[in-house]
Amino acid sequence: MPPPAPTARAAAVHLLDQVLGEGRLLSEALAAGGLGALSPADRARAQRLALATLRGLERADRLIARHTRKAPPLPVRNVLRLAVTELAQGGEAHGVVSEAVGIVGASARHNRLKGLVNAVLRKLADEAPRAWGDLRVPRLPDWLRSPLVAAWGKGAVALMERAHLAGAPLDLTVKDGAGDWAARLGGEVLPTGSLRLREAGQVTGLPGYDEGAWWVQDASAALAAKVLAPQPGEAVLDMCAAPGGKTLQLAARGAEVTALDLSERRMERVAENLARTGLRATCVVGDALTHEGRYDAILLDAPCSATGTIRRHPDLPHAKDGAGIDGLIALQAAMIDHALSVLAPGGRLVFCTCSLLPDEGECQVEAALARHPGLRADPAALALPGVEPAWITEEGGLRLRPDFWPERGGMDGFYIACLRRAR
Repeated sequence: MPPPAPTARAAAVHLLDQVLGEGRLLSEALAAGGLGALSPADRARAQRLALATLRGLERADRLIARHTRKAPPLPVRNVLRLAVTELAQGGEAHGVVSEAVGIVGASARHNRLKGLVNAVLRKLADEAPRAWGDLRVPRLPDWLRSPLVAAWGKGAVALMERAHLAGAPLDLTVKDGAGDWAARLGGEVLPTGSLRLREAGQVTGLPGYDEGAWWVQDASAALAAKVLAPQPGEAVLDMCAAPGGKTLQLAARGAEVTALDLSERRMERVAENLARTGLRATCVVGDALTHEGRYDAILLDAPCSATGTIRRHPDLPHAKDGAGIDGLIALQAAMIDHALSVLAPGGRLVFCTCSLLPDEGECQVEAALARHPGLRADPAALALPGVEPAWITEEGGLRLRPDFWPERGGMDGFYIACLRRAR
């Protein structure tokens, strides 16, 4: 499809074309101007439409297949997918169908199919709302589902897929007074201390944002800095700092924080968040594999497959195919080794990844313990409020999954381990 006209639906279709046709992550498509010249409200709506379509993609395809002899070209299929999803979720039929036909009609290459689009959507206008919930929960693609089933079993993966379809509420880390902010924002304080909002709206418009009283951070991710437990005055390295949520946590505890990241653009965001919250850290743009210094404690949130974040990033399993994970695993090991070289004797390293794959968590820590005599895991550091004993793994790490806390809205998949260097 051509670049989007200035409507939310057309922009959402363009985003789907980028993810499903070009293999781009949604964040990459957005950075490349994927929303065109939309108003802030329409930008937010376009993203919501694209995310909802990606979450329910299998259901949309099953409904479309009932009324087509063969799959239409991908750009037309994406228009149908978006429209069917919107119809299934209560969208006004006339507006949804009319604009879908208009989007296809504006395409020089595919405008001959606007009659097909009109016919299919008119049949689905009544059917989709009734049939949507009867279809199975969309499954992960095989490149990811197979290793997850091998690791956690079919039942657990099915529950993860249900959590992915439901999406993610908004979690906040509050500097002080989580209970007071929960009352003010209409949220719930989770057992681990994060504040969860079910209906957040525009984040930057919420009370407390401008004064830096809180920042957005999934409850799982917020546990890593708590496991590190920085003390006032300690020299602490946040080794892959962007976008900065963990840096803010460390600084709020009074540590002398060095925030390191390879990306200058992403480090600018860390600096902006520090300024907004009134917290202090030394921001360094540099390579984690060559950074020098001596630190009492290090937090390494290593680059990974990000497979634990699909609740909020449903584009990931569709834009990626598993290629490159072996390289990420090698990079993680190299980062652990270098982190230990700049860690003071007796210091502690918290290694974490937002991955559901044991190769990027449990196996990575087992290998590090085997490579470094005198290094030990410290499962006692994981005994935090709200952490359930069943989440602590055999090698002494903390395994978090999207199917945990189903009654509260789930959590991101995450792995955290605290490693202590011999004195």
